[in-house]
Amino acid sequence: MPHTPEPNEYDDLDLTPAPTPVHYAEQALLGALLLEPTRLSDTEPLIAQHFDSHTHAALFTAIRTLPPPDPADHAKDTAWLNAVLDHARPNAPGLNASYIHSLIQFCPQPKHAAAYARMIRADNARRVLRGHAERLASTAADPGLPNPAAATLGMADDLGRVLDALAEQFAPHPGSFPRTPLPADVPRPAGEEDLDEERLLLATATAYPAEVQHMRWLTEADFLQPLHAMLWQSITALVHRGDMVDPITVLGEAQHRGLLTGTLTPEDLIALVSTPAGSPEYWGEKILQRALLARAQTVAARITAYTEDLANTPHQLVTGSRRALADLNSLRIRWMRATAPSPTPAESQPARRGQQPRATGPPPQPALLSPRAHR
Repeated sequence: MPHTPEPNEYDDLDLTPAPTPVHYAEQALLGALLLEPTRLSDTEPLIAQHFDSHTHAALFTAIRTLPPPDPADHAKDTAWLNAVLDHARPNAPGLNASYIHSLIQFCPQPKHAAAYARMIRADNARRVLRGHAERLASTAADPGLPNPAAATLGMADDLGRVLDALAEQFAPHPGSFPRTPLPADVPRPAGEEDLDEERLLLATATAYPAEVQHMRWLTEADFLQPLHAMLWQSITALVHRGDMVDPITVLGEAQHRGLLTGTLTPEDLIALVSTPAGSPEYWGEKILQRALLARAQTVAARITAYTEDLANTPHQLVTGSRRALADLNSLRIRWMRATAPSPTPAESQPARRGQQPRATGPPPQPALLSPRAHR
């Protein structure tokens, strides 16, 4: 008696994603090589790791490993095809002779093997770039790292090297910048501890304005709280003009900038900048590091968006990703200035009560990731 499926029994079949274009390119290339093994020389510099399908990669490895058959003998029997199947099966257990023959029938033109190989390499470049962007994002968001800025910048360096390698592999062309709509910046949650650090910076900067003179690496865009950013502008304006700085003069500058409102009274502002602890540099570095990590996540999101847009060519991916990384590099430069060793030995400077250590230590050397990583 025929089986009658229950309702929704096969609904999960709809969840199977449709094959991407590279799936068909891989099938066409393998069909071309199985039909005309001499076409293998047209595929350089393609390697098995460039394939998206594990089964297809195993087949390609078998084709490259086995000696090519004599064309006349290959046209008369399937001995070489059987050898390829036997060689690939240990790494692709589901592979069978029927699929081998279907690949041959699927190939439109064996002489187009080089074009199919380029499509496969281009798609692999997209996956490799997406993988590095995901690692950059996860590193920047990892709260357990002892030196998150150094680790994040190390990942950015790895990504830059991948882009350099891809730029050498794929030729440029007109219209090189991707037209992919960019996602919004990654939100920067403002926790109470983060806001406390900004308040402490404002208070210590008011107490020790001489140190603010050397903190041009910190900008108002690095702050989470807009009010704190505007107060930082007020303090730095007084410092760079050479005016006297204390809670009352900061109040006067804030008044001229229109910061006093019904929700911020003079008493509130004076209290905000009157409780110093530690040093301005210490709190400033923590604020800048937080801004750097947030920027890295935004850059990673942009590069991921480029890789998910199948309309982008490898050259467009490289161009757009390099421009995204440039946004991170501007913060990197300020971070390096902030954390550069002081030319004056610490022992020659008088210690201040309650002074905090610098936010970071020397950055470790980042581990290199292969630009040909394969998922």
